[in-house]
Amino acid sequence: MSLTLKSGFSFDYDNLFGEGKVTKEDLECYKDDLKKAHEAMKHMRETGVIRAHLSKDGDPEKVLFSQLPYVEEGHLNSPSSMKHLQELTDHVKNHTDTVVSLGIGGSYLGNKVIFDVHCGEFWNSESAEERGGFPKVIFSGNNIDPRRTGDVIKFLKREAKYKKLHGQGKYNVMLLVISKSGGTLDTMSNFMVIYDALKDEPDIDVEVVAVTDPNEKNPTVLKKLAIENGWPQYSVPDGVGGRFSIFCEVGLSLAACVGFDIKSFLEGAKDMDKECQKDDLWENPAMLNAALKFAASEKHGRDIEVMMPYGDYLKSVSEWYIQLLAESLGKQFNKEGKEVCYGRTPCVAVGTTDMHSQTQQHQEGKLNKIVQFVKIDQWKDDLTIPDVFPDVPRLSGMAGVTMGQALEVARQSNADALKSNHRFNACFTLPKLNAYHLGELLYMLAMSIAYEGELADVDAFNQPGVESYKRIMGPKLAEVKKANEAHK
Repeated sequence: MSLTLKSGFSFDYDNLFGEGKVTKEDLECYKDDLKKAHEAMKHMRETGVIRAHLSKDGDPEKVLFSQLPYVEEGHLNSPSSMKHLQELTDHVKNHTDTVVSLGIGGSYLGNKVIFDVHCGEFWNSESAEERGGFPKVIFSGNNIDPRRTGDVIKFLKREAKYKKLHGQGKYNVMLLVISKSGGTLDTMSNFMVIYDALKDEPDIDVEVVAVTDPNEKNPTVLKKLAIENGWPQYSVPDGVGGRFSIFCEVGLSLAACVGFDIKSFLEGAKDMDKECQKDDLWENPAMLNAALKFAASEKHGRDIEVMMPYGDYLKSVSEWYIQLLAESLGKQFNKEGKEVCYGRTPCVAVGTTDMHSQTQQHQEGKLNKIVQFVKIDQWKDDLTIPDVFPDVPRLSGMAGVTMGQALEVARQSNADALKSNHRFNACFTLPKLNAYHLGELLYMLAMSIAYEGELADVDAFNQPGVESYKRIMGPKLAEVKKANEAHK
């Protein structure tokens, strides 16, 4: 059983629904809740309002991520914002040597998805011509790791020295610093260390692009710095949580720096949103996915979701989804203030790699998991396994099929084995790995989480638990600083 869209995107739920799995009777129990959830999504699209959602300051706050696929005047993504992004593309192309993308959470995870899918692992090893004139990319700000930050600085200085030795002028570095508040410890500490190390280097020209809260009446620290220093600015808009921000300038600013097809990406998201407006559960991929996962958890105890795409450059999709699910649904209290401690646990995996590390647990461990596969139907530039050693039967037996075919055989074998032992699993299929189908997949997952928040009666758009450690961390950091000053 599967739901296949006109685009070719499909959701195969045969190993998740039916006798011995999630049943029609299970879903019938949630009939009224699903209707309410669907109405809530309609209301969110029309008004931006989600029942009982408040900002971290306790004020009413709109939820606007469902607006992002629609590039229209007055929207967060508008013709003028697309033009502004094109200006960034035009600036870095054939000019900037390296972009350092500084962000954490959604400001890192979403951008890493775009980079992996579009650029791949060896982007920075390619020549400028092979990259189409676009810069190398380094990610930082996603941890407070002195060794790696030091290595980033050493790399940039070494690159600058190499360029100078070849008589090619100064090395151009852009620091793309992404922080809504401007006070994110992880991101801003890395930014300040790298900026300070590079700003006086004679062989390096360093520029800063700030992606932050656009509010000018009450500007953030980063906003003030951008104004004072004349740095170009892009927006981390209100109403879009970090885990949904890949569809706005947070993710699209990095996309602009590498020549990613932003238009097709948003088109894929828009077309998926239209599919997710359908009233029929069996025709609405986000609602169906949410209903099956919620019922599997609540009726069958399958409250761990293993996101297992098949393909190395899709691992970051799994990592992005882990934040989306964990921050959205892991809530102590429901919308009425009752303690519920709801939340399915997400787990990162990638095929075939983790068939050799996690599958033993998936296959024979506790009956508490759903394994969610993602597969690519047609791989670009697929490679055929050659018959290099015809006299070695075991190796010769692998020859004559493409690597894409072998990958799918492995995935299907995994799915069949799990099914044979009553292990729930499902599969999303992308016809090709491109910007359009990536937009479809990520938007469907985002909308699915929004549906599940309504089914579980929790606010899928806040993250009060994250504020707990932040309140503790600030005073502790101040104590360390005070102690350091005392020892000077």
